[in-house]
Amino acid sequence: MNEPLAERLRPQTLSDYISQSHLVGKTGVLTQQLNQGVIASMIFWGPPGTGKTTLANIVANESKRPFYTLSAINSGVKDIREVIDKAKQSGGLFTTKNPILFIDEIHRFSKSQQDSLLQAVEKGWVTLIGATTENPSFEVIPALLSRCQVYVLNSFTKDDLEALLNRALEEDALFKERNIELKETEALIRLSGGDGRKLLNLFELIVTSFDKNEAIVITNDMVSQRVQNNIVRYDKSGEQHYDIISAFIKSIRGSDPNAAVYWLARMIEGGEDVKFIARRLLILASEDIGNANPTALVIANNAFQAVSVIGYPESRIILSQCVTYLATSPKSNAAYEAIGRAQQLVKETGDLSVPLSVRNAPTKLMKELGYGDNYQYAHNYDNNFVAHEFLPEDIKNTKLYNPGNNARENAQREFLKTRWKDKYDY
Repeated sequence: MNEPLAERLRPQTLSDYISQSHLVGKTGVLTQQLNQGVIASMIFWGPPGTGKTTLANIVANESKRPFYTLSAINSGVKDIREVIDKAKQSGGLFTTKNPILFIDEIHRFSKSQQDSLLQAVEKGWVTLIGATTENPSFEVIPALLSRCQVYVLNSFTKDDLEALLNRALEEDALFKERNIELKETEALIRLSGGDGRKLLNLFELIVTSFDKNEAIVITNDMVSQRVQNNIVRYDKSGEQHYDIISAFIKSIRGSDPNAAVYWLARMIEGGEDVKFIARRLLILASEDIGNANPTALVIANNAFQAVSVIGYPESRIILSQCVTYLATSPKSNAAYEAIGRAQQLVKETGDLSVPLSVRNAPTKLMKELGYGDNYQYAHNYDNNFVAHEFLPEDIKNTKLYNPGNNARENAQREFLKTRWKDKYDY
């Protein structure tokens, strides 16, 4: 038996599926669709090893539909059309038996390849299920995205991963033949990074490193010793993907251009998607630099646009310029913290009424109801400013934005002190 453990344990029914209870639990959306016999086109979005392919197979099996699969890595428009033609012959229009077309890594399809799917999805020749590790909003064309439901799959929890390990011991024919004691699981779970497939691959790696008749006691130290030299250098589809992007972002946040460029090189040499890297830089420019250097967002956005047009190998230069600029910029997370505090306040206080003075008053009735009364137009006052309360009465004088300690935001702090006096005393 040459199949890997993860394949041998692949669940065939929803009842065997571990994790994603929001989708496959008793009240989960996929459970409801299967019970009703009406399956919508959908895209599964989540990290590697969270069961996207497995879930697509289960949907097809339990709905008793023909199942066709394509990989975006090695399929072209011709392949798509051939599969659609086969699907049209095996299913009717908008029946409960529409064939399912599963496309793995759909984010790798070009616009023309995605365009070739539109008619088949729209006319109901196939029910599309796509799987992606990338945000569909960026990688799937709007016309196709509007025809699909997007379902988010989360990384496996500690309980999910432990359940997978126990299932391997209890159900796998090969493992049941071995003398295995699972004494400690923390190291296996930590190394898996929430990826179920990676967890099972690591578990199998440990077990097969022992002689068949040898007793095996799984401990954290033993796992660390046996696995450390076997982890893949960089795998953009899973293994160290999230560890390396984390080190990359933290190096820039920590103002270390040397480390940042090193991790950038690791991703480039591993064949990482250039837009994936550029998007992370866009986020960082606001989250970690923000108003300490507003130009950082402009630089990051321009870098994203440039690499989207140019691609590799030249994009490495543009990325390096952007990375070193962001790493050597002053840092502030004040804007990031402000929106976090504001969202928390909204959750705690609910839908507070907008003060009458700052409501919109486009009609006579609204004006008669007091909308816009006592509003003070800032440009009619000295320095284009007048002290006016814009927040709801229940939370007036609340401070959410606290400027960082850097040249630009210190200037913002002084501006606010000058205008608001003691009201916003930062």
